[in-house]
Amino acid sequence: MMLSVNEKNFSKIVLESPCPVLVNFWAPWCGLCRLVVPNLLQFQSEWGGDLTLVSINADDNLRLANAYRLRNLPTLILFDQGLPIQRIEGFHGREEFKRSLKGLMVDYSLQSA
Repeated sequence: MMLSVNEKNFSKIVLESPCPVLVNFWAPWCGLCRLVVPNLLQFQSEWGGDLTLVSINADDNLRLANAYRLRNLPTLILFDQGLPIQRIEGFHGREEFKRSLKGLMVDYSLQSA
């Protein structure tokens, strides 16, 4: 399940989290945003460690969208210890998205080792 986060609780849930947090920025009008949700949930279960998966409606949280300079939706940002360490954006379909998620897992495990 994906927790819904907004500008009021972002700092507590994402920036202060003791475990990595993958933030999914999306919007209701974005078709690709809806298509990637099952892949995100599967990714969370495959992560193998603690990973919090949250979603942020970019239209309703413009300060966060601007703070993280969103150019495309969906945009995923992996935070660890309050810092954005990886970003996925600009993919064009499910297969490319799955490859990006696998790359994220590999890159993160190398960084945290």
